[in-house]
Amino acid sequence: MLEVSIKGDSIKLGQFIKLASLVATGGEAKELIAQGEVQVNGEVVTQRGATLHPGDEVSIAGTSARVAAADDDDDDYFDEATADDDFDPEKWRNM
Repeated sequence: MLEVSIKGDSIKLGQFIKLASLVATGGEAKELIAQGEVQVNGEVVTQRGATLHPGDEVSIAGTSARVAAADDDDDDYFDEATADDDFDPEKWRNM
């Protein structure tokens, strides 16, 4: 099972399944959750904003990922809110 580290004590379900690469887009996440195809700890969850905590297991179509707490010295996590990847949307918009 894939272990995905998060920063902080919790993460929303929709954010986590994108972070864990269980889906490609937020739209796909929203659709699968609404259709009841996402399970958290073995229970179907239909709320995209459901809060997950370290230890929770998320499954979609037989693929699973577990929420893990990032170690204080572990820099191997992605925090979308503070990401600085030098992405320039204007550069890609006109291609």
